[in-house]
Amino acid sequence: MEALAEQRRGRRWGIFFKLLGFGYLVVILGLALEWGQTEKFADGAKFTALVDLNGVIKAKGDANAENIITALQAAFDDKHTVGVILRINSPGGSPVQSGIINDEMRRLRAAHPEIPLHVVVEDVCASGGYYVAAAADKIFVDKASIVGSIGVLMDGFGFTGTMEKLGVERRLLTAGESKGFLDPFSPQNESHKDHAKQMLGEIHQQFIDVVRKGRGKRLKETPEMFSGLMWSGAKSIELGLADGYGTVDSVARDVFKASEIRDFSVKQNFAEKFAKQFGADMAEGMANVMTRVTLR
Repeated sequence: MEALAEQRRGRRWGIFFKLLGFGYLVVILGLALEWGQTEKFADGAKFTALVDLNGVIKAKGDANAENIITALQAAFDDKHTVGVILRINSPGGSPVQSGIINDEMRRLRAAHPEIPLHVVVEDVCASGGYYVAAAADKIFVDKASIVGSIGVLMDGFGFTGTMEKLGVERRLLTAGESKGFLDPFSPQNESHKDHAKQMLGEIHQQFIDVVRKGRGKRLKETPEMFSGLMWSGAKSIELGLADGYGTVDSVARDVFKASEIRDFSVKQNFAEKFAKQFGADMAEGMANVMTRVTLR
């Protein structure tokens, strides 16, 4: 029996080291593939610069202001850049991160008036994504793209009923009558609710002002335009939220007349991406019980 037990232990350790070795090989392979993806361009050749904005716009995600701005600045600073395309596929996210990107896009356009900055929308450009897009010279969409959602929301959870059923008592001590603002473990306070709605209204108005400033006379306002509704790409062109149909290739080829495309997007290597995603997932799991303000 002792010999059998020893064999089982040996097999378990063997499986463990095989899995460890396999994981190591996966990491090495991922790094090797990234090293092999270096783009090569002829010296002096003109090209279209591409920057990707994918996913939820948030400080700790890939689509954060620092990454997008770093890529845009590099694209504009390259002397061979004919035009810049910001390709967006995002449902929205942080109003702060979106606003920072919007402001920098406007600054870069003013600093480099000879280089146009266009947005190409793929599947979705909603809320914070559209907040960013509004700073571009032109917005191109697919007829089935989802565009709009010009609104702001604050979401969270209330656990008071569950706590009562479990016999759990909330003991919250504060210095300042509103310090427990929107505490999810306390009954909802009407004055706090009214204050939150006022704050959301202010951020919503900032969003509306950005869209009006960015789209100008192209915008054909309707009562529903700033209600948070979304439209197809085809309808967004009718409303003046977008300028026409286009893809990255067609804009580079037909608008910029520079079919060669160079990707300036900030990309993390395999190890960084894994470590960051693991940490982000842990943090997001903790944050889900708290109240968040988002453009989505």
